[in-house]
Amino acid sequence: MNQTLSLEKRLDAFAELGTLLGHAARSFKLQQTDFQNNYPDFHDALQKTSLYNPWFIPENISFALNAWHLVLTHESIEKWISKYKTDLQNTDCRKVAVIMAGNIPMVGFHDFMCVLIAGHSFLGKLSSDDKILLPAIARELCRIEPAFTQFIEFTESTIHDFDAIIATGSNNTARYFEYYFSKYPHIIRKNRNGVAVLTGAESEETLKKLGIDICTYFGLGCRNVSKVFVPIGYDIKKLFAAIAPHVKTLSDHYKYMNNHSYHRSIFLLNNTPHLDNDVFLLTESEQYSSPIPVIYYQFYENIETLKNKLLFDDELIQCIANDAFTGDKSVPIGDTQLPGLADYADGIDTINFLISL
Repeated sequence: MNQTLSLEKRLDAFAELGTLLGHAARSFKLQQTDFQNNYPDFHDALQKTSLYNPWFIPENISFALNAWHLVLTHESIEKWISKYKTDLQNTDCRKVAVIMAGNIPMVGFHDFMCVLIAGHSFLGKLSSDDKILLPAIARELCRIEPAFTQFIEFTESTIHDFDAIIATGSNNTARYFEYYFSKYPHIIRKNRNGVAVLTGAESEETLKKLGIDICTYFGLGCRNVSKVFVPIGYDIKKLFAAIAPHVKTLSDHYKYMNNHSYHRSIFLLNNTPHLDNDVFLLTESEQYSSPIPVIYYQFYENIETLKNKLLFDDELIQCIANDAFTGDKSVPIGDTQLPGLADYADGIDTINFLISL
């Protein structure tokens, strides 16, 4: 990137943006007029986002804004970037296209930030499900640091004239991405899921934290827990206690409940054994990717054997919520939706990729 925007200025701008996102999260959730008065365009974009995509309810938008606010501090950004600092100060600017998913609010923000922090030009291919929020945040970033304006572009049409690409999609679309973009330096991400491991000794408070991992964003995120491993003999009905605090939010959402009615009917027609609390369906399965609003569970005999299984299935797993062991993908129960800056999707170091261009 040219000399008009040093690495220090890039970092300072994102730290200031983090402060703004925290203000937006609090004010949007509580409908406070001070934010609306001070940032009318951003406030309107938040309102439009919630109206445009029914899955993006205000609570989930506020959660996403606050999650990024928590990590976008000077201290955390400096710590994250410290091992790359020399390379980031000598980056030749490239145009990096990013094809973004639209499953949860701000899902493409980390790639957006990485491209700009790395000193490159960002070309964002927006998902039709999430085409309002990130451009609005980008405008606020450019208000904080106007020099970013020349390095940010969004489009809903076909992308062209780029040097590298980052694309996120389903397992099916990933195959097309691999075919069409194989000649470019690329990161192609596929579908992954969050899982949880319980020991049976969890407190009621810990189970409620698990409910956050399961229910936030209606379970649509790749870090949402879609499968729970439990010890043999575990009372599966305890999982209903985990999601109890979220029942009203879920049951009031017509799209979510349409999914519940559909999958309950499929289970009944196929005589699939399951438990149903009228909001969630629990069924035993060896699969990882469960449809909304289904949670898969599987019994395990001992923790070491389970750890080996999870290692073998590594490419299917985004993160592992548990308080029983540590590992590269392990996070405390309740924290799957609060990744750090270095928690790269699919375990691929995005900054390393970008500085290698």
